[in-house]
Amino acid sequence: MNEQKIQEFAEQLRTSGIDGIVEVSVDCAEVTATVDADKLPSVALRLRDELSFEQLMDVCGVDYLEYGKVEWQTDSAAAGGFSRGVSGSSVGRLSFGDEVSVAVGGEPRFAAVYQLLSLKHNRRLRLKVFASDNEFPVVPTVTDVWACADWPEREAFDLYGIHFEGHPDLRRLLTDYGFVGHPFRKDFPLVGNVEMRYDPQKKRVIYEAVSIEPRVLVPRVIRKTTRRNTGTAVDTSSTSKGDA
Repeated sequence: MNEQKIQEFAEQLRTSGIDGIVEVSVDCAEVTATVDADKLPSVALRLRDELSFEQLMDVCGVDYLEYGKVEWQTDSAAAGGFSRGVSGSSVGRLSFGDEVSVAVGGEPRFAAVYQLLSLKHNRRLRLKVFASDNEFPVVPTVTDVWACADWPEREAFDLYGIHFEGHPDLRRLLTDYGFVGHPFRKDFPLVGNVEMRYDPQKKRVIYEAVSIEPRVLVPRVIRKTTRRNTGTAVDTSSTSKGDA
């Protein structure tokens, strides 16, 4: 769709009278509707039946913990070394056994995002639904509206810990049966909590506390410099130890 049609579609949503649509925004030629979690099933049904969004393309989770905080951002790079991300400051740098103490400022931390497609009108719509409880995030399932939401909702549950109320078979999909935690949450340690290996004496797979030491991999940095003997500006590159 061109820009005019996108804006017209966004305005159509704003004036549609669909109870539960909290906000409609347009960014990067994409229309996003924020939906009240309690009204999600009824909103989804009306979008399918009245606006012809018959196809659900994907469901994913989002963790807004420390949203906007970028430890790699810097104004300049030091000539003698690396200055970005060397000293980890985000909760994702937690190690096994660290105390987890995070604050989200009272804002909703978790959201479920739905990508919809209308084949009839050849247009797309993103639905964003925030869970009100940060400790136990819950949003209603849309499997009764789009049956294909079954596995994507299970994936979001597995990776983010978002519970989809009313789901017919909500259980882990990608991680192991005994996996602890949700690996896509921002406060989940980068090295994980446990590691798995085969024990030849016990003749079975065992789980142990993770023994990997967390480290920071600094990307290659190319800087402009001037050689004294030629006066010509050239590109020089350097890498941190172990990154070659």
